[in-house]
Amino acid sequence: MPETDPGSGLTDEFSTLLAGITRLVRRRLRQELTVPRLRGAQVELLRLVAASPGLRVSAAAKELCLAGNSVSTLVNQLVTAGLLRREVDPADRRAALLYVTPEAAERLAAWSAKRTAVVGELLAELPEPDRRALAAALPALRRLAAGLQGGDGEAPTGLRTTDEKGAPDARP
Repeated sequence: MPETDPGSGLTDEFSTLLAGITRLVRRRLRQELTVPRLRGAQVELLRLVAASPGLRVSAAAKELCLAGNSVSTLVNQLVTAGLLRREVDPADRRAALLYVTPEAAERLAAWSAKRTAVVGELLAELPEPDRRALAAALPALRRLAAGLQGGDGEAPTGLRTTDEKGAPDARP
């Protein structure tokens, strides 16, 4: 039985492996990019807004655990790049509502499809017991993500592994 003591090697190995898998998938997918790369925080904001159209900047900051001025900077960058649209909130003219543009939606969908294909091919090469073990670990991983966010067991929108249709999150 694996050690679960935070002082054991599980903590470091898990964190290192998870970050490494994410980095390797991104590297493989970036080889095919024909558009300028986005930074991680920009992608997280786009994914969050795509999942919650009309989100306020303050709510995005809370969900992403970032300062409001940091999110405002990201919003300005993404508006300038034509990937995010900002509208005045009719209920509070001081607040802005955020929406992804069609270009951003296409980019997120394309990245998601490519990532699904790459990871799907790799998963298909694993033996069935390994695939079952990974599937069985998903609930625990969601709880871990929620714990990192300080949540209630539900992974925050920005950390969910699938969208409302069950498709993997996108990361352009």
